[in-house]
Amino acid sequence: MDWKLKEFDELSNVELYNILKERTLIFVLEQNCPYQEVDGKDPFSYHLFKEDNGEIIAYLRILPAGVAYQEVSIGRVIVKKEYRGQGIAQELLKKGLDFIQNELHETTVKIQAQEYLRKFYGSFGFEAVSETYLEDNIPHVDMLLHMKSLITD
Repeated sequence: MDWKLKEFDELSNVELYNILKERTLIFVLEQNCPYQEVDGKDPFSYHLFKEDNGEIIAYLRILPAGVAYQEVSIGRVIVKKEYRGQGIAQELLKKGLDFIQNELHETTVKIQAQEYLRKFYGSFGFEAVSETYLEDNIPHVDMLLHMKSLITD
């Protein structure tokens, strides 16, 4: 079960299908929230995921600066229900942030987090930059992370 990080055009049809299946299962069905899950941003994003026997068990997408926000962004963070509580979400987010800092050379990350995950993202250094608001009838908060630059003089 290795982590994979791919650009959209590198995803196989099966990988893309499984990613969209799991995202829809969690964000639309599990959270009872009908919305446009396939939003047109995937072709511009990096896709970080882990599989177990061909099933997506954890996933997030990294949106380069200018795609969703002025800053680089992380979104669609999921861990399959039966794999939750095992530290996979922390590992997933750490790998995503490492890629942003070390490969994209970005130091500011903006996310739109569900309110109940404020503490989780806060543990990585994200700070709320908005009041709580409803997005698709789910409380959300905008958060920013400022990472130290790796560039040294």
